Amino acid sequence: MRIGNLEVNNPIALGPMAGVTDWAFRTVCAELGAGITVTEMVSSRALVYKDQKSAKLLRKNAGSLCGAQIFGNDPAVMAEAAVLALEISGCDFLDINMGCPMPKVAANGDGCGLMRTPELAGEIVSAVAQAVKVPVSVKCRLGWDKGSINVVDFARRMEDSGAAMIAVHGRTRSMLYSGTADWDMITKVKQNLSIPVIANGDIVSGEAAVKCLRRTGADGVMIGRAAFGDPWIFAETKAALAGQPIPPRPPLSGRIDLAVRQFELAEQDHGEHIACLEARKHFAWYLRGVPYSGYYKNQISSLTTMEDIYRVAKDVVRDLQ
Repeated sequence: MRIGNLEVNNPIALGPMAGVTDWAFRTVCAELGAGITVTEMVSSRALVYKDQKSAKLLRKNAGSLCGAQIFGNDPAVMAEAAVLALEISGCDFLDINMGCPMPKVAANGDGCGLMRTPELAGEIVSAVAQAVKVPVSVKCRLGWDKGSINVVDFARRMEDSGAAMIAVHGRTRSMLYSGTADWDMITKVKQNLSIPVIANGDIVSGEAAVKCLRRTGADGVMIGRAAFGDPWIFAETKAALAGQPIPPRPPLSGRIDLAVRQFELAEQDHGEHIACLEARKHFAWYLRGVPYSGYYKNQISSLTTMEDIYRVAKDVVRDLQ
């Protein structure tokens, strides 16, 4: 498929997730088979106001097509922020968040709140598309709630306004991450659009990805929470879509080695303090399903230095392998 003028050889995307998909995590996911990655969402107003913390979130990773994601509800501010985001990051495309369900975002008319104002959402896409020279994509949900599912008309308006790709999470804003993703609504979106459609929601394995693409006819899949502590899901999905044998997960020592490498990358990017704070949740995710790991998860919850990380990693491999 193509996103505007970009050739996409691997349509398996890592979903953008605030507080999770930093440069370090995106890097390891890309190495393991994610063909498309997107930065954490960044406030358009923060970028325009030259907030340095926001700018640092936009670091482009290697190994995949990488998009810079921004959010906001003012077309002019979004257009200015889009230009800045691309200048800062050098990313391959610009993604607009119209799917975040969190109250502090959506209640302000940002994120999924824009699905309640389709005309404004279209104006934003048009303004951004005219302001930048790279393709513009949109990530959205099915609608605000069960009684206002408007994704088909909304997605068509986004395409008409200049979007080159759309990723649809098969849940409404009110569902947050509960219930089951409605792939059939994604099918309807795909049937009504000519631009690529990426299916998101309940892609928890390579098998699920195959089923989703067969059901929806979508052009690609987006994996979100299933990648927590398991970036190997991208290698699994890539193999499944190619009809190849699923590669086994590495032994615990291999999992811990990759976790430590991710945290070292995070230290390069954020510094030791922030890297260790982020490692607390990521390290615990890497230990999901490991018997008798509760003791070490308690230690992980108070990591403060890279030496702490190295010590716990060594002890985990020694005691739980």
